[in-house]
Amino acid sequence: MSTVPSPLGARLPHESALRHVSGEARYVDDLPAPEGMLHGMVLLSPVAHGTLRQIDTKAALEVPGVHAVLTAADVPGENNVGPVFHDEPVLAEGTIHCKGQPVAAVIATSRDACREALARIELTIDELPAVLTIDDAVAAEQFHGSPHLVTRGDATAAIAAAPHQVQGTVRNGGQDHFYLETHCALVTPGEDRTLSVLSSTQHPSEVQILVAAALGWGRHRVVVTCPRMGGAFGGKETQAAQFAVIAALGTYHTGRPVKVWLDRDTDMQVTGRRHAFRTDWSAGFDDDGVLQGIDLDLVSDGGWAADLSLAIVDRAVFHVDNAYWFPTARIRARVARTHKTSNTAFRGFGGPQGMAVIEHVMDSIAAHLGLDPLTVRRRNLYRAGGEHTPYGQHVRDFRIPRMFDELEAKADLGRRRAGVEAFNAAHPWRKRALAMTPVKFGISFTASFLNQAGAYVVLYSDGTAQLNHGGTEMGQGLYTKMLAVCAHALGLPLHRIRHMDTATDKVPNTSATAASSGADLNGAAVQRACAELVDRLKPVAADLLEAELGALRWAVEAAEAPTNDAGEALWAWVDGGRGVTLAEVTGAAYLRQIPMASAGFYATPDIAYDREAGQGKPFHYFAYGVGLSEVELCGLTGEWRLLRMDILHDVGDSLSTDIDVGQVEGGFVQGLGWVTSEELVFDARGGLLSHSPSTYKIPAIGDVPRDLRVHLLERATQPDVVYGSKAVGEPPFNLAIGTHIALRRAASAFGAPVHVDMPATTEALLFAVERSREAAERRATP
Repeated sequence: MSTVPSPLGARLPHESALRHVSGEARYVDDLPAPEGMLHGMVLLSPVAHGTLRQIDTKAALEVPGVHAVLTAADVPGENNVGPVFHDEPVLAEGTIHCKGQPVAAVIATSRDACREALARIELTIDELPAVLTIDDAVAAEQFHGSPHLVTRGDATAAIAAAPHQVQGTVRNGGQDHFYLETHCALVTPGEDRTLSVLSSTQHPSEVQILVAAALGWGRHRVVVTCPRMGGAFGGKETQAAQFAVIAALGTYHTGRPVKVWLDRDTDMQVTGRRHAFRTDWSAGFDDDGVLQGIDLDLVSDGGWAADLSLAIVDRAVFHVDNAYWFPTARIRARVARTHKTSNTAFRGFGGPQGMAVIEHVMDSIAAHLGLDPLTVRRRNLYRAGGEHTPYGQHVRDFRIPRMFDELEAKADLGRRRAGVEAFNAAHPWRKRALAMTPVKFGISFTASFLNQAGAYVVLYSDGTAQLNHGGTEMGQGLYTKMLAVCAHALGLPLHRIRHMDTATDKVPNTSATAASSGADLNGAAVQRACAELVDRLKPVAADLLEAELGALRWAVEAAEAPTNDAGEALWAWVDGGRGVTLAEVTGAAYLRQIPMASAGFYATPDIAYDREAGQGKPFHYFAYGVGLSEVELCGLTGEWRLLRMDILHDVGDSLSTDIDVGQVEGGFVQGLGWVTSEELVFDARGGLLSHSPSTYKIPAIGDVPRDLRVHLLERATQPDVVYGSKAVGEPPFNLAIGTHIALRRAASAFGAPVHVDMPATTEALLFAVERSREAAERRATP
């Protein structure tokens, strides 16, 4: 008798992989246009700050094909798309806050007609002075919200009393999401003042909320569906709503379907990005490089509206310790308010900006003392099962020491160190460097109420199923993992389950697919819904087999299930191989009038944080990773190569190994772009100059190391998470910080230690080499 293995933890292909490569996968812009569909385009502010006196739309309305020109006055409900503070209007009203802010929208029969009409709109704006940098905002005391302060002991006194002190400033730039699919929304009117919204969004429920509010309607009149996204990375968590609302306003005023799709240049100019940070730090430590006290002052560039900036700077606070114990600490974080686009969520959500600081601190301590940087890192690690974070969370299951040991052995670090030293001695104008850095990343939404998810699983009498949940698919493989969870939990082959598009009329009041928690939350909800169905069906199987429940064996509890003579997987069986398929059980359950649909719900337990007190437990658990980067830098040009990257990452018991390895690889490469090549350049009036692929460099295939080795940590079951798994979306991004550290060391190898901000572009590295050589010459001069 043959067997059918459970798909859980197997090497499953992405559920849409074949459709992706064949072009059959349909995104919002690919869907057939409804009859009479109109197009919408937005007019962007030409200034960063000013008073909007008048919008003259008469000439625009005369363009053939134009059905409406919308301004703030045309919003019947609330003119807002601010997700938390309601501080961001759909269309500008009264004051212009940034260059690129949407001021008006044209609704027309074609995009060409939209463009012509946009060119004819005349704006009267009294331009005002603009605050465009973090430094200027700090000087002007312009901030969003209140500071976040976390303290432990008297850090100032501890630093002063320590045998050694160092201080510095770390700056990181922003980063554009550069998803392949730009923002898109298609709105279709229904009967009795209802709308169907197709949106490329990570948060269908929030789109539903904001569309309904803008129209002054109840949410029950709006159904939002997300078929799939061509990438998001946080950029479609809050900011997809604005374009769905504009399309909905177009439908409201014209009675016809309206699609709003942004071209790349518009998308990059109008949407927010990863937050730039400036962090001033000082540290005191002993002769062994062990921290005695640390003081950190973090300031992010929030842009003009708050968006999620306060939560993002909170996560930076939670991750500035990374894997290290702070005996005493003072951590202050603020969000600068500038006249730029409202910055928003991005993979890591502030965590990378915090981690980058402490990794630079560790390297600075090592350089000051002339010690091996990995030794300094090891000496400052949390102790397994020991300390608490500065904000009070107990660090349990701390796996970094074991992971350091395992990766050091796998990557043959000792031999490679000797090779780097020999290479550098033989090459005066090329230098190599190694850096091994850890990642400790907290998993959960830090706003505790968001840690909830729902699922709705439907079984049909032929033994097939439909799977619904609140998570969205953006290419990361969530649907693949949820299919594996559902298949295992139901004891059903994958090909008999259909994953439905995420929609607000199937699973209501959902959280965004974000915070790396999509599989944790939705997987647990799916598992619970399936378990309820299984409990209903088990007695039916026992009756069909004329056996006691306790005598049966179940596919839902087995690593593999036997098959019948027709090759169909058995759902329940008794010793001797006699069994029944799920189709036989569901057919009998239908005749017995047993319901075969179930809703599952999950809320993460024991999550709470008091921001005013700076204490609490914001995370359910920590995910861990360790990376070893080897780089080579040319001192004549600043060009560099990542020769080899070794990664050991902790995903618990993987729900799908290929998906997890892909996320580790993709997250790392995206992080590599942030720390090296992705430079946002603004003009003197706050306009983004690098708003296309020709001026903004994301990593290409040539930037990925030919030798990229990814290992998943073994013996890593995580308690209290669906099937012992761990989140994987955001943590690997932070492994790229080690590559930046390695490039800093390579630049320093030309002379004296130097600091390099992020991104370490080719130009920045060349200048760093020059500073390093000049500093060495000054030291050598009597």
